[in-house]
Amino acid sequence: MIADLNNSRPATLLDKLLVFPQYLIPQHLLSRVTYHLTRARWKPLKNLLIRNFIRLFNVDMSEASEPDYRAYRHFNHFFTRSLRAGIRTIDTGNTVISPVDGCISQLGDINAGELFQAKHRYYTLDSLLAGEQDMARQFQDGTFATLYLSPKDYHRIHMPVDGRLSRMTYVPGRLFAVNARTTRVVYSLFARNERIICLFETSSGPMALVMIGAINVGSLETVWSGEITPGTKRVVQDWNYHNDSAAIKLVKGEEMGRFNMGSTVLLLFGKGQVKWLPDLQSSDAVTMGMPLAELQTTVG
Repeated sequence: MIADLNNSRPATLLDKLLVFPQYLIPQHLLSRVTYHLTRARWKPLKNLLIRNFIRLFNVDMSEASEPDYRAYRHFNHFFTRSLRAGIRTIDTGNTVISPVDGCISQLGDINAGELFQAKHRYYTLDSLLAGEQDMARQFQDGTFATLYLSPKDYHRIHMPVDGRLSRMTYVPGRLFAVNARTTRVVYSLFARNERIICLFETSSGPMALVMIGAINVGSLETVWSGEITPGTKRVVQDWNYHNDSAAIKLVKGEEMGRFNMGSTVLLLFGKGQVKWLPDLQSSDAVTMGMPLAELQTTVG
């Protein structure tokens, strides 16, 4: 069942009016400008950007491995800052941990191939996975979690469980914002935005971790491939690691990627694979390493 469906109200007229300009603006062009601006190394500019960002979003620099904002090479170096050693505890039980700092947007079951986005808003598993029906079948009647990262959050992504990478797919798309208002308004938001789908084999079955792009998200990257977006080819691209002799295996809590500017992570698990912890609700804050679910099955 979905966590706290009543917490998601329907879109209002004001919501629709405020989101409408996103359909008109050149989303990718603006994101390209942001990409270059956030990598500017001129000290007066980059220090101004970082200092004002910290003040505007009340960023807790005491958690950063480098608390002095002036030490960062450019804004994106600050934005993807590492955490101070020991500041996060990785749950060591038979659990799925949060891969990010952020909050729960939605959490629940995949019913009849559909995932809940917001009040009166659903999208299909097939569209999220770019029509890859073989992949979609692995998650039919399974479970999902949508985790939103706000601008102030730590923006590295870590493994929710031990896993072996079998496939990665880049899907081009729009770059709508992924905040609560836009989620209420834009149909099939997460299946329309640019995204990277990472499919893993785990001891309890398949897991997909989907990194959703958004406006001003200058790039998405993984630890094994580096920066994947922005790219020159705006077509679906697929990498198969299933028979790779140099298998990519990542342990629970290990870094697997990062957002260069903020966005959303989606987790998908197969039927009966996990059980979300009962006290979790939408809008709950989460930190990387805290338990989200209990693993239920083991694949032999």
